[in-house]
Amino acid sequence: MGLDLAGPEGIGLVAGTLTTAAFVPQVVKTWRTGSASDFSLPMLLMFVSGVMLWLVYGMVIAAPSVWIANAITAPLSLYLLWIKLRRG
Repeated sequence: MGLDLAGPEGIGLVAGTLTTAAFVPQVVKTWRTGSASDFSLPMLLMFVSGVMLWLVYGMVIAAPSVWIANAITAPLSLYLLWIKLRRG
């Protein structure tokens, strides 16, 4: 039972890769500056909650394209939230 990368799961993996990769430069900037002041706390709370729910959903429906991207995005978004709560 392999992944059909030419089908919908392949599209999902590409989409997940792009959206996760697009998030990385913001995490790098926050890491370098030590500040998440440009982020709204409600936005971060909703984003982290949404990512965690997508992760669970992807696992429940056994969709690697959903859970892999969110398993990577989850710690990145949690880091931003942690910095926001710690330093503003």
